[in-house]
Amino acid sequence: MVKVLIADDQELIRQSLSIVLGADSEIEITDSVGDGTDVLKSLEKNVPDVILMDVRMPKMDGTVCTKEVKQKYPDVKIIILTTFDDDDFIYSALKYGASGYILKGVSMEGLKQAIMTVYHGGSMINPDIATKVVKLFSQMAQSDFAIKVDEKGSDELTKSEKIIIQCVGQGLSNKEIASKLYLSEGTVRNNLSRILSKLSLRDRTQLAIWAVQTGILLKNFGGY
Repeated sequence: MVKVLIADDQELIRQSLSIVLGADSEIEITDSVGDGTDVLKSLEKNVPDVILMDVRMPKMDGTVCTKEVKQKYPDVKIIILTTFDDDDFIYSALKYGASGYILKGVSMEGLKQAIMTVYHGGSMINPDIATKVVKLFSQMAQSDFAIKVDEKGSDELTKSEKIIIQCVGQGLSNKEIASKLYLSEGTVRNNLSRILSKLSLRDRTQLAIWAVQTGILLKNFGGY
């Protein structure tokens, strides 16, 4: 059972999401709130696995709230669910640790898939803005948002680990990486945990940016 918190300033959307997602046997709605400050209050009572987070909310918007949540509750996964595909919103959301960025036109089945994907350690980006995300990763890698890693750990990366890093940098989910490299999802998860530990990175978003930043995406390491 995946515990989900819904944060949106439009009551109708909150209610609709709560009803439809709550009817799914694999999902439990822990709370439904209309502002970023209420998200933080809700987390003090019940910590969910995934937060569906709108961007434009009063008092505290979704990007600032994402930053606050990830600092206090790093294991909570956040999906930005919004009508806006503005570059600044995407940049900030990914920078602060969001695992997904989905536009509100997504189907309910697509939204459930996104929830399950990030819950299992993957990332989910709406196809309409995937190209923007790749471009933004490049910009982030070349800007002052430089990812610093443990140099000793970086030197100890194996060829197979570098290939997995390439896949993460390409935006592939754990399931897609497993399929591409003929591995189990459990093996991919274990490898990613080891890679993040070696590099002293927080999550796969930082790893993806670092992959662009260092040029690993462009290298040929041969087969897995």
